[in-house]
Amino acid sequence: MSLRHPEFRHLEALRVRWAEVDAQGIVFNAHYLNYLDTASTGYWRAMGLAYPGAFELLGADLVLRSTQLDYLAPARFDDELRCGLRFVDAGRTSLRFAAELKRGSQTLLKAELRYVMVEREALQPTPVPEALRQALQAFEAGEPMVTVQVGGWDALGAQAQPIRQAVFVREQGIPAELEWDEADHHCTHAVALNRLGQALATGRLIEHVPGTAKIGRMAVRAAVRGTGIGAQVLDALMQSARAQGFRQVLLHAQASAVGFYRRAGFIARGAPFEEAGIEHQEMTKGL
Repeated sequence: MSLRHPEFRHLEALRVRWAEVDAQGIVFNAHYLNYLDTASTGYWRAMGLAYPGAFELLGADLVLRSTQLDYLAPARFDDELRCGLRFVDAGRTSLRFAAELKRGSQTLLKAELRYVMVEREALQPTPVPEALRQALQAFEAGEPMVTVQVGGWDALGAQAQPIRQAVFVREQGIPAELEWDEADHHCTHAVALNRLGQALATGRLIEHVPGTAKIGRMAVRAAVRGTGIGAQVLDALMQSARAQGFRQVLLHAQASAVGFYRRAGFIARGAPFEEAGIEHQEMTKGL
């Protein structure tokens, strides 16, 4: 869960589990490293650079070189905590972050973490890519981390296809022959890209009947779900529908995504039905 705080661009919400409490009734000291690691993963996700996939595409990985912890007060069972993480600076091959663990307004722990970027196979230090440095600085400055491109299949198909293959064919088990159709070549497609140009989410728009467009093939990579990227793709497709003169948009929402579309203003129409072995609900929204 990503939150906001004046001192931290990213806050990770945590809750102390019974297994993390020692005989003294407080969190065992080693578990604080797990909290920091969870916050670190959340930080990269908030940047649209989900670990480890984003770094695998760079042919690199991050390893923790050193951690400095300052324990100020104990956390206890069932405490609701927030762990803030902030990028401090980058060396030639290293990244340094500051972190704080809070319970309400009380700071329980302060930490400094230093990571080294290494080659994936040799595990030898490798320079931090300039694009990654710039992305970190932009994130801390509050700049958008994701852009959405809209265009035809010729322009965006190579980026959209792997996402749909991963989500629909591999993850959901939809037969490949049902996923790919000739309509792709006649649709308007949207693809969300992070600051390193890596594709994260996609969707498509096509005329359904005169005046009504249909949105479909909405897919977000699993590692970045819940970050708002899907909403950005949906908004881009809705804007494209308006620009093309459509008066209404229709879609077939998977049952698990009905809440997402309802929050975007879509209204259910008719009874649920099965499509490709998955329960769906038809939903519409006027433009």
